Amino acid sequence: MSDHAPRTRLATHEVTNQPAPGGDRDLLATDLPLREALGREAPDWVARRLAALGRETGSARVQALGEAANRHPPELRLFDRHGRRLDEVLYHPAYHELMHLAIDHGWHAVAWQEEGRGGHQAHVAALYLLTQAEPGFCCPITMTHAAMPVLRQSSRLEARWATGLLAWDYDPRPLPAADKSGLTFGMAMTEKQGGSDVRSNATRAEPGEDGWWLTGHKWFCSAPMSDAFLTLARSDEGLSCFLVPRFTPDGERNAIELQRLKEKCGNRANASAEIEYRGAWAEAVGEPGRGVATILAMVQQTRLDAATAPVGMMRQALGEAWRHVRERHAFGRALAEQPLMRQVIADLALEVEAGLALVMRTARAFDGMDQEHERALARVLPALAKYWHNKRGPGFMAEAMECLGGIGYVEETPLARLYREAPVNSIWEGSGNVICLDLLRVFSRHPEAVAALRMELAQAHGQQDDFDRALAGLERELARPAEELEPRARWLAQRLAQCLQAALLLRHAPPEVATTFCRARLGDEAGPAYGVLPSDAPLAAILERIGS
Repeated sequence: MSDHAPRTRLATHEVTNQPAPGGDRDLLATDLPLREALGREAPDWVARRLAALGRETGSARVQALGEAANRHPPELRLFDRHGRRLDEVLYHPAYHELMHLAIDHGWHAVAWQEEGRGGHQAHVAALYLLTQAEPGFCCPITMTHAAMPVLRQSSRLEARWATGLLAWDYDPRPLPAADKSGLTFGMAMTEKQGGSDVRSNATRAEPGEDGWWLTGHKWFCSAPMSDAFLTLARSDEGLSCFLVPRFTPDGERNAIELQRLKEKCGNRANASAEIEYRGAWAEAVGEPGRGVATILAMVQQTRLDAATAPVGMMRQALGEAWRHVRERHAFGRALAEQPLMRQVIADLALEVEAGLALVMRTARAFDGMDQEHERALARVLPALAKYWHNKRGPGFMAEAMECLGGIGYVEETPLARLYREAPVNSIWEGSGNVICLDLLRVFSRHPEAVAALRMELAQAHGQQDDFDRALAGLERELARPAEELEPRARWLAQRLAQCLQAALLLRHAPPEVATTFCRARLGDEAGPAYGVLPSDAPLAAILERIGS
């Protein structure tokens, strides 16, 4: 036995019937559904560029960084030793290493540097892998990536900030932007009195000779050590969008005061702050009085990431459960050979395949914005995927935890961390009700989006009976008067998302996967719990696709 191997014989007993210690894994090479999705949705260069990231995110070193970043959450440092305000957040070195992993390889910038050539597919696939290292640090990666469409609404601001935003260099130093080698962006919209109702924002913006001065509070500020924040404030023209830099043009710290860090259920590696603008200097972005419309260009991007992250977390949880049940024995045989356990694991695998198919198809729509059909899909798919994937996430994590039993409930495994993380993307960028209401607004204002959905679904029509019946039910629902749809909005969002997943699997996945998914999600035997599959489901074919 190696000097570094765990001891199997202790003073009173021998450690047996436990999975082998984890080691290095390649999260791309062992993920067949991801490789297939890349093959059909993205140019060849995307998989080649992702190869190194798959090895890194699955390495024992990076997995340990994710654990350390969660065990040592950020700390707020308001003042220096002499009493001067700092308003800084101190992160554990593991957090900074993870940020280097993402930004030094350009995953925050790839969507724009390869726009229209597979850049969004590359970004989404990278986020799916990075999430399996640690979900929390992906928040500033998402924010920085998503700020670009807002900057583009001002040629002056784009010229000043885009080079730093797109730089492949993570630079955490609290310095003026001009003195840094790379920049990150954050967002601050919600306030105490409004939450999701951002139109109730009370922060005031007063014009000055060389910019604007903001006064007010923000209840949630994402990534508070960012170099600039996109925010909403009320001017005489109405609610407008502003860019608030950490440092003013003369190099002084801007009047952005951190009041406290949120002590969150999960997402612990990432800092979220309550802040006050105490006459903070800012520049206007977009059309005055159209702040919500301006910042929605960012929100649309973040929603796709918020739809992708839960699928990455589900994939990580599935891998942990599958490795455990193959090496753990009970009642005379491996757990992976027990009929009920095979049903549960296979059902979890179906959920991951379906979610991955939907986010990768959505990413292709983002890269095809020059085509009317893809542009229409891009209006609606991120919200559908965000809503449904996040509704499925918490139950998925709990089921995976059950597969491990008691050890799944303790912090030595990542499942407890994933379970605490699971609700965040459902709440962030619009909770479930907000997303459903947004969908109804899109349907009302953009009938081309509904037509594009129908075209996507129609491509799988006639391949499976349960799917065809579900489509007929959807058509009846969509024919309802508008005033009857709101109480049914959650059902409609769920059914549309499931049917889109089913259509993609029917078109692209093996028949064993696609047919079983349709029967388990859309058929007469469909149930809310995982592990309820048809008794004749081809479990072996589904399980074989999970990988090691």
